[in-house]
Amino acid sequence: METYIDRIKWMKNERKMTNERLSERSGIPLGTLSKLMAGMNESPKLSNIVAICNALDCSVDFIITGNPENTNNYTLSPEEIRLIEQYRKLDRWGRELTAAVIAHEEARAEEGAGGEAPAKPAQEKGKILFPKAPAGRYAGAQAKTGKRTLLLYDLPVSAGSGVYLDDSKAERVSIPNNQKTLEADYALRISGNSMEPKYHNGDVLLVQNAEAVEVGEAGIFLLDGNGFFKIFGGDRLISLNPDYGPILLKDFADVQCRGRVIGRLRKK
Repeated sequence: METYIDRIKWMKNERKMTNERLSERSGIPLGTLSKLMAGMNESPKLSNIVAICNALDCSVDFIITGNPENTNNYTLSPEEIRLIEQYRKLDRWGRELTAAVIAHEEARAEEGAGGEAPAKPAQEKGKILFPKAPAGRYAGAQAKTGKRTLLLYDLPVSAGSGVYLDDSKAERVSIPNNQKTLEADYALRISGNSMEPKYHNGDVLLVQNAEAVEVGEAGIFLLDGNGFFKIFGGDRLISLNPDYGPILLKDFADVQCRGRVIGRLRKK
């Protein structure tokens, strides 16, 4: 059974420290330290154990109990503790999305470290830019009747395995002209259940053209020509339904984003 002496010896080896050096750094006489390390002192002074831990730069709890050291407990702010408590309440999908957002923000912080923010390249890390649609292609024409027209794709985009988006198979439909629909540039009907429980099979999404899609946002994506409605997770697309695993973007040669999902049409 491992003892506190075994853990002190292990830490000494990790720090490449001799008994002489440990005696010098801890202030414990070499003779006393040698007897302690040989197990000849069954009841060492607590002050000596603390001095040894300070010299080895490790916690007393680790030496005495063997519990893994967790220095974060000494540096966590109340806000950080609250975030950890919230994270522990998340399900698998929530934790996966949180990890993707943290990775994205960490990369952004590293890119901006050391001075002014870098100029935005044609395609930024953590974002997918999409080619601009031809003028008027997706623009919803406003009418004086309280209605507007919007391009609706007949062929559903898949919320599951992916369906090819054919620009030629679309029609203009009349929808209410309100604050919600005013920001939409086109509509698209989804199929499948991978975005449940928030989105369901047959829902018509309102999609807005955007220059970039942030991590955590819902969007319409083309992967090698196949359409998907997913959450953007940085290096992957994520489903809301935990039964569906992530889609890794590195597995596709051509990756595009065709817009940001801003809502859905209310069913009549």
